[in-house]
Amino acid sequence: MSETPIHILTHEFHPQRGGIATVTEEIARAAAGLGAKVEVWAPAAPAGAIEKDWPFHLRRLPLRGTHNFRCLVVMARALIRDRRRLRHATVWLAEPGPMLTLMVLQWLRAFRPSRLMLTFHGSEILRFHRNPVTRVLTRRLIRHATRVSTLTHFTRDLLCQRFPEAAPKFCLTPGALRTGFATAAAATPRPAAGRIGILTVGRLHPRKGQLETLQALCALSAEQRAKIEYWIAGSDPRGGYEKKLRAAAARADFPVKFLGSLTDDRLAEKYRQAEIFAMTSINHGLSVEGFGLVYLEAAAHGLPVVAHAVGGVGEAVIDGTTGLLVPPDQPTALTAALARLIDDVALRHRLGDAGRTWSRRHHWRESARLLFDLPVHQP
Repeated sequence: MSETPIHILTHEFHPQRGGIATVTEEIARAAAGLGAKVEVWAPAAPAGAIEKDWPFHLRRLPLRGTHNFRCLVVMARALIRDRRRLRHATVWLAEPGPMLTLMVLQWLRAFRPSRLMLTFHGSEILRFHRNPVTRVLTRRLIRHATRVSTLTHFTRDLLCQRFPEAAPKFCLTPGALRTGFATAAAATPRPAAGRIGILTVGRLHPRKGQLETLQALCALSAEQRAKIEYWIAGSDPRGGYEKKLRAAAARADFPVKFLGSLTDDRLAEKYRQAEIFAMTSINHGLSVEGFGLVYLEAAAHGLPVVAHAVGGVGEAVIDGTTGLLVPPDQPTALTAALARLIDDVALRHRLGDAGRTWSRRHHWRESARLLFDLPVHQP
């Protein structure tokens, strides 16, 4: 058992979906499995949500899971109330929400945890650096940190370029598949009849590139369009981008299905039914794709991946081995990549088979061990 308790602070956690929520849950689970005493501070779950049986203590706070002023104040009050306990603990700020709170509280000498760990994901680095105030506060926060991590080399470089103070404290904590992630057996055949299912999984947002994928599919030959269906899994809380997507889908001469947010079981079913995975993320303002755990999930299901070569995507998708990467500003190249996979079933199988192995090369337990300096042995 680790002598120093670990307190994990986050505004994104189950049942909320997304990469940061998954990273936080998996690192917490792995640290507990390595013998650490772990406590997670997370937003309140929606009414009716079923709580999992966690291997760590979960403390729900009256947060909405946003970075607005109210949520920052709620987190600050909780930290101030527990400041004496946290002085003797390891505190991990898993995402930018609690970082914003600590940027203010770090000026109080009364609040200094025994060890402070920070994990950056991508877009927040650009936002923090652009604003002169948060730029100074972030630098000070990093100087107070014991360890700073990212999931990818891309995000590491982005962080160290903007905030060089992070370099001597850095460790890489690669992403991995979710615990208990179920996949079809390698020998399970795809449906032989009907159209080729092309699947995208992610929140409906311009950065995720659903519109770029749809436009590339519309540019296929008539013969190729007659072979396909496009399935879009995910939701848009604001609705504006989804409205634009639906308008474009209405002009397509092939089926486009909006699946909404899916349960894990339903999502696994769609992965098994699909034959191609496409998520063509783009840089959108100050929003970048730091990694994309969903690429690993698609690969684990034996799906060949089509993606844009942006951000940290190239560390999740190996061009020519597990998928096809194309430049984000070349729509004809994207259409050509999709056409190759539609027309070449052997290529789909080769890339998909390689992806099954590739997706399992990292484990959360190793990332937790590196982040918190935990022993290798299990309790």
